[in-house]
Amino acid sequence: MTTAASDLETFRAEIAGWIATACPDGLRNRPMNEDRIVWGGRRWVFDDDDQRIWLERAIDKGITAPRWPVEYGGGGISRAHEKILREEMTRLGAPPPLESFGLWMLGPALLAFGSDEQKARHLPPITRGEIRWCQGYSEPGAGSDLANVQTRAEDMGDHYLINGQKIWTSYADQADWIFALVRTDREAPKHKGISFLLMDMESPGISTRPIRLISGKSPFCETFFDNVKVPRENLVGEVNRGWDIAKYLLTHEREMIGGGARGLLGGRSLGAFLGDLGADVLDDPVIRAEAMAAEVDTLAFAMTMDRYKDRAEAGSGVGDASAMLKYYGTELNKRRYELLMTAAGSDALQWDGPHGALAPEWLRTKANSIEGGTSEVMLDIIAKRVLELPGA
Repeated sequence: MTTAASDLETFRAEIAGWIATACPDGLRNRPMNEDRIVWGGRRWVFDDDDQRIWLERAIDKGITAPRWPVEYGGGGISRAHEKILREEMTRLGAPPPLESFGLWMLGPALLAFGSDEQKARHLPPITRGEIRWCQGYSEPGAGSDLANVQTRAEDMGDHYLINGQKIWTSYADQADWIFALVRTDREAPKHKGISFLLMDMESPGISTRPIRLISGKSPFCETFFDNVKVPRENLVGEVNRGWDIAKYLLTHEREMIGGGARGLLGGRSLGAFLGDLGADVLDDPVIRAEAMAAEVDTLAFAMTMDRYKDRAEAGSGVGDASAMLKYYGTELNKRRYELLMTAAGSDALQWDGPHGALAPEWLRTKANSIEGGTSEVMLDIIAKRVLELPGA
């Protein structure tokens, strides 16, 4: 065994022992859904003490952001070590102690583009779950054509004055801060006049309005900015160069959305959930064949995700391949939920029926192929930039 391999095996044993001790028994192997995610933030209320204890221990260990530098509250471990950490958490039935857009999207962008002061100010509260972030990208006239954002930021010297509107802002009504694309030069080509700003949601002039979805929930919001003053030091990167940050952040968002296909109803396997629907469900040869195909595709997709993450660790990045991961992951997720609905039959349509949140979660998957870039836009990116197919 090589020294590197020996080190990884030692880490596996140590982290497995720590998880087994640190994660409360009440959280282990508990079925997970969106309502049980710990998002953190100023107004966050834990479901129970087990969630709080697990988060506090994870913060002390640095595993809320395992690969971030230690000075910002991260664990400072390698991609290989993080992979083992995730494997052992899954094996032992431990849920993620904290999830957030700060961890998934803003944090990586700040590490790449933020100033030392911005990193020191914003990253530690993210790892501790003290600040909940939302994303201000899409607008009524700037969805797939994101570079068409019109929310204005007027330079007032020591601050920017923001006016405009964002839409489909996930959890804006529960967030503490927002990272947003704003137009700072209305005369420049649309990709060249955009800047990236950080704003406190409690700033005077910011308001939100939830958008009710077909699933019955309202995770998305409209967000309005009416003469909002934002300190100049909240500009990330260079003025009018926000599109560079936007593209970088989108690769992380698409990986995050696509990666959701690796988990199903709290990480349970498709076969296990189908088995819970009834002893005879898997006796149906069509359902059994589709379930086996979906499980194989899920494993293959997980390995593909890991391969691209290894490439990113080596310095080559994911780049436009994130569109491929996002497209396949979301389509796979929809396909698996369609199978669950078929297998459960009419019982699945009961909102509070024997299968709990299956119907709302099935409906929620429909948004996967829209958020973060529609499937059609992803296919266009794949054709042009991944496969390099000739234009029409």
